[in-house]
Amino acid sequence: MMFAAILRSIVRDGSLCVIDSAGVSHAIGDGSPPVATLRLTSKASEYTLALNPALSVGEAYMDGRLVIEDGSLYDFLDVVARNYGTSGSNPWIDLLERLGRGLKQANPIGRARQNVAHHYDLSSELYDTFLDPDRQYSCAYFANPADTLEVAQERKKLHIAAKLKLDRPGLKVLDIGSGWGGLCLYLAEAFGADVTGVTLSTEQHEHSMQRAAASPAGSRARFELRDYREVEGRFDRIVSVGMFEHVGKKNYAEFFTRVRDLLADDGVGLIHTIGYSDAPAPINPFMRKYIFPGADLPSLSEMVSAVEPTGLLVTDVEILRLHYAETLRHWRERFMARADDAAALYDERFVRMWEFYLVLCEIGFRRRTMVVFQMQLTRRIDVLPMTRDYIARTEENVVVGLPHENPPTKEHAEK
Repeated sequence: MMFAAILRSIVRDGSLCVIDSAGVSHAIGDGSPPVATLRLTSKASEYTLALNPALSVGEAYMDGRLVIEDGSLYDFLDVVARNYGTSGSNPWIDLLERLGRGLKQANPIGRARQNVAHHYDLSSELYDTFLDPDRQYSCAYFANPADTLEVAQERKKLHIAAKLKLDRPGLKVLDIGSGWGGLCLYLAEAFGADVTGVTLSTEQHEHSMQRAAASPAGSRARFELRDYREVEGRFDRIVSVGMFEHVGKKNYAEFFTRVRDLLADDGVGLIHTIGYSDAPAPINPFMRKYIFPGADLPSLSEMVSAVEPTGLLVTDVEILRLHYAETLRHWRERFMARADDAAALYDERFVRMWEFYLVLCEIGFRRRTMVVFQMQLTRRIDVLPMTRDYIARTEENVVVGLPHENPPTKEHAEK
C-alpha cells in the first residue's frame, strides 16, 4: 500500500500500524511508544492519502475514512512529525511542497471579509468551549510553565503593552484585527489608552461593542467593522495580534506601508504573528482549505524585506517558541472535553475537523518550524530607550490578575 510505504520511509522511532481496507495490517516503526493504529475504511483513501497526504490525511480523518483504533490522533501525527523533524526529507512530500511554494495569496478587501467570516463568524458558543473568558484567540505567554491559560493570556496582553511603551494616559492606539475586544479593553482599562479596534468579523464586532458598553473604560474603546486599509488618521501606537497571518503574501508591502502611514512620527508598532523559522513556504493545504482560507504564514525574511522599503525601522524582534504549543494544548484539551457541545452546535464531522486543526497546529509548534514573531516598529530611531529594560520594568510593576481599573503600575499608584 502506497500510504504505508510513505509512512515507512519516514518513521523510524515510534510505532504505527495501518490497517488497509482489506483488513491487512502494515506495521511501521521500531515498536517503541508512542503507538497508534489507524484503519482505512475505503480503498480509494489508500490512493488519495498517498497522492497528497498534507491535505488528504486531514480530510480522511474528518470524513471518517481514517479511524484511530489505538492511541490518539495526537500520537499518530506526533510520531510522523517527530521523525520528519524540522529538516526531514521525503521525496514525494518534498515535491508537493515545492509545487506549492510559489503560491502567494492575494487578499483584496471583499475576499478578506469572506475569509474572516468563514472562521470568526462561527457560533460564539463554539469559542466558549475552549478559549479563556476574555476570548484571547492567539498565543499566550507562559512566564511560568505551570500558569493557567487565563494567567498566560493576561501575561500576553501585558507583554504586548510593555513593548508598546504606554508610558502616559491618552495615547491613541489602533488595534488591527481586534478580535473580541479583549486587548483593546485591557489597554484602555489598565493603561488609560484611547483605543480603536478594527475587525472584519460581524460576530466579533458585536461582541466587542457589548463589552465596551459594560466596561468602565468604554468611552476610551471603540470598535469599527472596517478593513485596516480603510482606516484614516494617525496613531501613537499600532498593534496587530494574530491578523498578519490573514494579510496574504502579496499584500505584505501594502500592509507595512499602511502601518507607516497610520503611525505617528514618534509612534511605536507591534506585530504579533505566527510564522516559519526557516525558509518561506506555503501554509498547510488542509488549514487553507478548511480552517483559514486565504491565510499565509510568513518567514522572518519575508517580513523584514517587506518592512525595509517603507522606511519603518525594526527596533525589536522576539521569537516565542513553545508558548503557542502550550496554548494549543490547553485549547485542544478543553475542546475535546466539550466535544459533545461542539457536535450539538455543528456535527461530529466538524468536531473531527477542529480536532485535526488543533492537533496539527500544536505539533507544528512542537516538532516543526512554526513559531511566533513579535516585531516592534518605529518611524524614528530615537523613539525608544536604548535598552530593553523598560519592557521588564513594566511587567514587574503590573500585578497580573488585578481588576483592570486598578492603577497599572507602582509609579502610577504613587501619583
